[in-house]
Amino acid sequence: MKFRALGAVAVAATLAFSVAACGDDEPTTSGGGGGGEATQEATKAKVGVILPDAASSARWETADRKFLGEAFDAAGVESDIQNANGDKAKFATIADQMLNAGANVLLIVNLDSPSAAAVINKAKQQGVPVIDYDRLTLGGGAQYYVSFDNVAVGTAIGSGLVKCMQDAGKSSGPVALLNGSPTDNNATLFKQGYEKAITDGGYTVAADQSVPDWDNTKAGTIFEQMFTKAKGDFVGVAAANDGLGGAVAAVLKREGAEEIPTTGQDATDEGLQRVLLGTQCVTVYKAIKKEADAAAALAIALAKGDTAGADGQATGSVEDTETKQQVKSVLLEPQQITKENVKDVVADGFTTADKICTSEALQKACEENGVSG
Repeated sequence: MKFRALGAVAVAATLAFSVAACGDDEPTTSGGGGGGEATQEATKAKVGVILPDAASSARWETADRKFLGEAFDAAGVESDIQNANGDKAKFATIADQMLNAGANVLLIVNLDSPSAAAVINKAKQQGVPVIDYDRLTLGGGAQYYVSFDNVAVGTAIGSGLVKCMQDAGKSSGPVALLNGSPTDNNATLFKQGYEKAITDGGYTVAADQSVPDWDNTKAGTIFEQMFTKAKGDFVGVAAANDGLGGAVAAVLKREGAEEIPTTGQDATDEGLQRVLLGTQCVTVYKAIKKEADAAAALAIALAKGDTAGADGQATGSVEDTETKQQVKSVLLEPQQITKENVKDVVADGFTTADKICTSEALQKACEENGVSG
């Protein structure tokens, strides 16, 4: 299928790509149809993006969709951004429709490795390169990977928790780990980082559970069972993201144990609010716009046939632990966030003071910590 910038051919091509979307999900389609100055090369560039869900983290819909779409628009490259809503069958269907509609690059966030590997294999058979975005598909063979250094994310979680426990006068003692989904390789890497930081700090892992699908409701149930079994004997809880951290904080509040520090990551509005109020000791900010921009730049180069340009951007590498192969990668560094530097997240444009300073107590905390704008 050929895509052109002018006349009915361009319109038909754009419609074909958009209509191929799943009927029960609103796709974000951008670029591709305007500008008589567009080159044939540009009109061929067509990127399909599949996000995983809206439940594991708010970021996928509130940040990644927005930033990826803006990056493709700015480059004049047509894109179709859809969300699988946690459904592996829907994930596969979206991929099939994008490939049939002429996508010449797929950028995916997997739900698990086996289902995503099947999509990657089908794309390869059609000569379409695949970029693993944020989550590496183990055994999948994607040509590129764009993410944060996920062990470093875990280290930031763990070192932050260690400092909070020390500040609370606990230089040793039992710690609970509430990990992300066992099917998510990122969760494994996060745990690798925070478990090492915690044990190196002189603490003992007393309870260790994973949360299927990063489900916050399940997280609350799982942690409540951990807390009850241990009779509340924890000096800290390492929660792998802000959603899980919120579930932990709710249990600790019900149990009258809010003095036990917990953690998170993603710098969600709710996570930042808990950090400011002291009910979560740390989160980790991953500058999602930088991640989205890096992934979009890589996808645009590949969509235009510039493999050398893509290779020039992906100067890092990560080992696929199943195949033992190195995957060309763009890896970004995370930032540990405590109440003292919540203002950095706002200053970066990731959120606003209006979204987090929403109560009298939060307004006071924001003022005390320089959060404005």
